[in-house]
Amino acid sequence: MNEMTISYGETIWDPATYDAQRRRLVPSFDLLYGAVAELVADTGRADPAVLDLGAGTGLLSAAVRDAVPGARLHLFDGADPMLARARARLAPGAAGAAGAALPVVTTVADLTGPLPAGPFDAVVSALAIHHLDDPAKRNLFRRVHAVVEPGGVFVNLEQVNGPDDTLTRRYADIHERRARTAGADDDEWNAALSRMAHDRCAPLEAQLAWLREAGFHQVDCVVKDWRFAVYAGWRPTQN
Repeated sequence: MNEMTISYGETIWDPATYDAQRRRLVPSFDLLYGAVAELVADTGRADPAVLDLGAGTGLLSAAVRDAVPGARLHLFDGADPMLARARARLAPGAAGAAGAALPVVTTVADLTGPLPAGPFDAVVSALAIHHLDDPAKRNLFRRVHAVVEPGGVFVNLEQVNGPDDTLTRRYADIHERRARTAGADDDEWNAALSRMAHDRCAPLEAQLAWLREAGFHQVDCVVKDWRFAVYAGWRPTQN
C-alpha cells in the first residue's frame, strides 16, 4: 500500500484513481448523484448549508454545487488525503468549479463520532454509510436528524441488499455485468469484490423504517437502480 492509499477499515481506495473507478463501478453514476443534488436544490434555498457525510474526494458535493452554486458545503470524512482532493476540486477558481464557489469547510472524523452541530438545510451521503453495521446506521440516522434544520432533508445514495438472498445475488450479477460494460477489467472488479466483502449493506425497506424511527417523515426511495438507491427523509417543521 503506497502512502496515498487510504483504508476505511477494510475498504481501500487510492485517491488518485478513486473518481474514475467510482464512475465505472457505479454505472448509473449521473442519475444517482444528480438525484441527490436535485433534492438539495428542491429545498428552495439559494445558499443551503449542506453536510456531506463520507465525502471522499468531493464527487457528491461537486454535484450539489453544480445544482446549487451558492451551497455552503461542510465535508466530513475519515481520510484527510481524500478531503485534500475535495478541497482542490471545490476551491474558488478551481477548474470546473461552479460560479464564484464559496470556500468549503472540512472535518476529518469517523461516522461513528460526533457530527458538526449545524443546523443544516440538507445532509447528504454517497456510498459511505453501508460501511457501518445496522445498529450504527440507526444511531447515525438519529444523530443526523438532530442536526437537520426543521423542514430540511437527509438524502442517502446507498448500496442496498435485496429483500431476500436471491434478489441480492441478482443485484450482484447485474452490477458486475454493467460495471464490466462500463470498462471495469478483471483486476478492478476483483479489487471491488474484495472491498465489498467487508460492506454491511441492509435492505432498502429496513433503512426507510430506520429513518422513520429516527423522526424523519415523507420518507421515500426516489431512485433505485438494482443495488443502488437514493432515499430521503424530511425533518418535520414542527416536532
